[in-house]
Order: sequence, then structure tokens, then C-alpha cells
Amino acid sequence: MHTLVPSDRVEHVCVFGRDGTKLGIIERLMLDKASGTVAYAVIKTGGLLGSHHHHPVLWRALRYDPRRQAFETELTLDDLRAGPSEFDEDAFDWGDRSRSYPHPHYWTV
Repeated sequence: MHTLVPSDRVEHVCVFGRDGTKLGIIERLMLDKASGTVAYAVIKTGGLLGSHHHHPVLWRALRYDPRRQAFETELTLDDLRAGPSEFDEDAFDWGDRSRSYPHPHYWTV
């Protein structure tokens, strides 16, 4: 079995937290232009009627579970809410990873 996967097969795949709760789906991958590697995935959380929110999670913090055909992470929904998101408005730049956050699965300085 090979380990490569096209990006369109990763987008919209479910992500589950350490407690087994569905956190959301992978909406997109953010690629480092210089190295060509995936820096992080943007996880879309929320439900119906436009209540979606977006949170970045380091790519290396996600593991694929072929049994469930989904990704898993050690994060919880509370961890996501404590990290960076579009709620930071102008203070959050999706390309800038210089700001530190308390959870180890977010980038660090």
C-alpha cells in the first residue's frame, strides 16, 4: 500500500478528537511554498445554518485511521476553540505562524 493521497481526497474527510467526538472536516490544506510540504489543515467545525468556524491544526498532529476512513487528533473541541481561528479577525493571518498558542498541536515560535 502506498502512502500518497491526492489533496481532493483529504478535503471533506472527518476529523475526530481524542475523546471520539467528531470535530469537523478538513476544509483545505495549507502548503509551504518553499518546501512543498503540508503545514497544516484547516478544520471546519460547526453545524447547520452558517455556524461554521475554521481552525488550523498541524498536519503532523493528524493520523489517518483506515478503519474509519477519517483522521484523528489528540485535540478536543475545547482545544480548537482555545487556538487560532477566524474569530481573531485581523489579528490572525492564515499564513503567519509566529504567534504561539498553548496547545502543542498548534505551531510554536
